[in-house]
Amino acid sequence: MTPRERLFETLFWTLALAAVGVIGWKFFGSPDQPMEGKIVAVVASFAVSAVLFRWLRRKAGAGGRLDHLTAEAVEWSDTGVSAVALAFLIMAFLLQAFKIPSGSMQPTLQIGDHLFVNKFIYGTQVPFTLKRLWDLKPVRRFDVTVFLCPPKALSEEERNAGVKKDFIKRAVGIPGDVIEIKDKVLFINGKPSGDPYGKFFHQTVYPRMDLWKTREEYQKSWEAGEFASLPAETVRDNFGPVTVPEGGYFVLGDNRDGSFDSRFWGPLPHAYLKGRAWLVYWPFGRFGPIR
Repeated sequence: MTPRERLFETLFWTLALAAVGVIGWKFFGSPDQPMEGKIVAVVASFAVSAVLFRWLRRKAGAGGRLDHLTAEAVEWSDTGVSAVALAFLIMAFLLQAFKIPSGSMQPTLQIGDHLFVNKFIYGTQVPFTLKRLWDLKPVRRFDVTVFLCPPKALSEEERNAGVKKDFIKRAVGIPGDVIEIKDKVLFINGKPSGDPYGKFFHQTVYPRMDLWKTREEYQKSWEAGEFASLPAETVRDNFGPVTVPEGGYFVLGDNRDGSFDSRFWGPLPHAYLKGRAWLVYWPFGRFGPIR
């Protein structure tokens, strides 16, 4: 193998492995990692690969002689870059891969489940913004939603560090709904919801704590996310009533005893939505749509 062949082959495999690594990071990386950094890394990889192999093609077309091995590598890499670019567009605008990092959605979703999120059903998000276009469907009660963690749900250290991460919860309240929890029973608009999804892994029922003088004070404190700093037993099993504000949702983890959700950090703004959980694809034994 000549030095030029060795150079071309080294470049090809280096870029191919880098692209695979970046896509693997995008698909299976921790949700705690900023998504913007992943996207920038993917785009940079595409750009470097496309520029390099376009240059090789021009050299070949200008009379430079590429041997069979190098020419085949260029053809495969050209196809690969196109396929990866298409995959990136799909992941950026249509689907998102998500890995369940905690037990807050048990038993519906288990720790380590890999799933796809339908990103366009609630509207396509404009990259690097919270703006959405072309809403297809509104959020329905009991949809399993994936969303950017609101700042109120982050610790002070995480906010100062600029941490961004995704959460997954079930939307049990839509704008205008009155939500109340009495001894672990979910009430919506004054009636027991017949909640088929909430599961309880602890028998203890914490009593209601009346720390607020009026319902208006309670609503204001809840919307401001002030409950996030309270002990869990303050609002976990007896909560509300609160009214879900316009442009917001009330979301809960299916594991009601082990979820940090709207009971604590307040309503979820519509702008933070990323999509609806659609399909578990790994492990294969749990393959299927998410209800």
